[in-house]
Amino acid sequence: MSKHVVANFQARGHLIDSGLMSDALEAVQAAGASYRIVQLDVGKQRNDETFLVLEVSAPDRKSFDRVRADLMSLGLSETETQDAVWVAVDIDGTAPEGFYSTTNLATEVRVAGQWLQVQQQRMDATIVDDGAGVLRCVKLRDLRIGQKLVVGFAGIRITPYTTRKLQDGKFGFMQGGVSSERRLAAQVEEVVAEWKRVRAEGRKVILVAGPVVVHVGAAPTLAAILRAGLVDGLLSGNALAVHDIEVALFGTSLGIELQKGRPAVHGHMHHMRAINTIRRAGSIPAAVQKKVLKSGIMHACVQANVPYCLAGSIRDDGPLPDTQMDLIEAQAGYAKIVENAGLVIILSSMLHGIGTGNMIPADVLTVCVDIHPAVVSKLSDRGSAQSQGIVTDVGAFLTALAEQLGVAVKA
Repeated sequence: MSKHVVANFQARGHLIDSGLMSDALEAVQAAGASYRIVQLDVGKQRNDETFLVLEVSAPDRKSFDRVRADLMSLGLSETETQDAVWVAVDIDGTAPEGFYSTTNLATEVRVAGQWLQVQQQRMDATIVDDGAGVLRCVKLRDLRIGQKLVVGFAGIRITPYTTRKLQDGKFGFMQGGVSSERRLAAQVEEVVAEWKRVRAEGRKVILVAGPVVVHVGAAPTLAAILRAGLVDGLLSGNALAVHDIEVALFGTSLGIELQKGRPAVHGHMHHMRAINTIRRAGSIPAAVQKKVLKSGIMHACVQANVPYCLAGSIRDDGPLPDTQMDLIEAQAGYAKIVENAGLVIILSSMLHGIGTGNMIPADVLTVCVDIHPAVVSKLSDRGSAQSQGIVTDVGAFLTALAEQLGVAVKA
């Protein structure tokens, strides 16, 4: 007969206000286990943190393993643990069985009795020891024979993501969940305050944009923000660049005249002609240099030296010569641009937004702007707890953003 497994877990932060405590208790019960609150020190002031020690009793090892994994994904850690267990990689690109798979929460590993911070934190990776006390997250495909990585859950300590949402009133207007019934100007004001704070700290502001930005006529606004030198990187796919260039060359997006909102004659061919024009020039930068491409988002990126990465997909026409059709290379390109990011703003791009969210640690504030509430919610549902949502038309958001950033947009 399987024996009960009992262990204590702890967490510190805004556990009650953030909902983390109720999530933890629900996770225990969902796994068929029971709990007892051993210690609960609730802060007296708004910015005070709560400390929780939770005793978990599971009917068997299988149930315990499940509840432990669920609690650790939320940011709770076992109070009694030993040093982490390390196993060497025996096949390139493949981890040993039982490897620890990371979350995007700040993680420490116990080595020789000392807690060491893991570098390059991201979700869905392994933890590798590079030697000299340097631990970092490494994707499965990048593992090499002989590297030592963590297996199991022993010696892992996680910091829950609960403080940024409430600290100092930052993003207080977003704490009630996703809603379109909030004043846009006030929401943008909060975003701009974070934008300025992040750049003052020497961290990056990264934009992830979908082709809707072009379709709604907001490309000139985004281009102006890029030219102003306020953006440190642009992430997108083939479609944004194609339709942006289509507008620059033909005044249409998806064959629709943006000025009049009606289909252009043979407009369905325009995006293919745009692709062909850039392919003939050799690349987007080459088209700018040759004055073939004279306006738009991609033109602004080249002029302002804003790094960009266009990740390809099976849907892409052409593609543009700048579009990275090797998925692994595209992921690497995204990851390089988001290094040292402090703020990521996703502009109507669900898939690229989720992909970017998977690459950044939980302390990188992420703002998702979309007219569909379900899209705004999906990023946080996929594990990016730091994601905040603004439900609005992306064109209206960019207009308000440019105004509050002090960026003039040419008519």
